[in-house]
Amino acid sequence: MAERIQKALARAGYGSRRGIEAAIKEGKVTVNGAVAELGDQIGVDDLVKLDGRAVSPKRLWQQPQQVLLYNKPVGEVCTRKDPEGRRTIFQSLPSPEEGRWVSVGRLDINTSGLIILTTDGELANKLMHPSAEMDREYAVRVLGDVTGDMMQNLRDGVELEDGKAKFNDIQPAGGEGANRWFHVVIQEGRNRAVRRMWETQGVQVSRLMRVRYGPIIIPKQLKMGRWMMLESDDIQALYEEVDLVPKEVEKTGRAQREKKMRPLKDTDRKSARPQRSKGSSSKESFSKGTSSSRGRIRGH
Repeated sequence: MAERIQKALARAGYGSRRGIEAAIKEGKVTVNGAVAELGDQIGVDDLVKLDGRAVSPKRLWQQPQQVLLYNKPVGEVCTRKDPEGRRTIFQSLPSPEEGRWVSVGRLDINTSGLIILTTDGELANKLMHPSAEMDREYAVRVLGDVTGDMMQNLRDGVELEDGKAKFNDIQPAGGEGANRWFHVVIQEGRNRAVRRMWETQGVQVSRLMRVRYGPIIIPKQLKMGRWMMLESDDIQALYEEVDLVPKEVEKTGRAQREKKMRPLKDTDRKSARPQRSKGSSSKESFSKGTSSSRGRIRGH
């Protein structure tokens, strides 16, 4: 097995492809003691170092790739270790078969909803990169009166302290009086962007949930604080969405899938892959997402 060094390091989550290429050009990557060059091929027996530290062969050649969906509750943070001792999303997740989970973007502590995690760092970087133009769809409860002019302002774009931002789409989604729900689509991941955009119109977000990331809509059966694995067909489709080819996609049998559906042993919360009703699958949830045209909310 041999692979170009920049591709292998990016896939293992050591940085974006561009960032790894820059590190190689700066002489920060070595293979068996020699400074690496772009395009060098490496194999499982090679000793690779990045910034003087040995790269884990297990992480570098992890097989197979896995993708997990998690419904994050309010109160959890997306860092691996929190200096304030708050609960992290990784405490609610199962251990991957190989490597480690890489989060596709983050949600702040007060935002709930869909987070995609994968053991493939290159896939994660592709899904997060601005060039992918991935929709992030949110259900938003707004405290205050919202007019048609305010909604148009948010579609046209508003100025934030870190630059202009806009919703690619915004649609009313029910509610009455001062507490109304909206679905919004944005194609960037700036910190608290959705909340800050609404604040420019003089209203406050009282609840925020991410319900879709790119082609993946959060499955209805995925309850708050629980996770589920994507199966091989859905993983393949996700790779195709960003023009990647998975090295190997796990083919899970029934017994193995049922084993993954058991609750985790956790004193604070039991997180489990949800039981599916007959005829339902993660593929059904994924295909609903792919049918949505980019920049539009499903059903409109």
